[in-house]
Amino acid sequence: GIYTLYPNSLLPLKAKRHCKLDPELKIYNQEINKRRIGIEHVFGSLKTFKILAERYRNRAKRLGLRFNLIAGIYNLELSKNDL
Repeated sequence: GIYTLYPNSLLPLKAKRHCKLDPELKIYNQEINKRRIGIEHVFGSLKTFKILAERYRNRAKRLGLRFNLIAGIYNLELSKNDL
């Protein structure tokens, strides 16, 4: 499963057939979903840069550099909005 590749990953728990989730497990799933939605919003904001919204067709060697630059611009915008 995913845990062998990414041991820190969090997946919501599913209810078994004919059984409902306990209230504690529902709260656990809600916390995971809150995190996931925040991350999805960040990815959506980053996709305003067309280089991330479309298929990357340049040299793979420079992808990390470009992604870091875009992330830096995003973080700069976040810090401006916090002021």
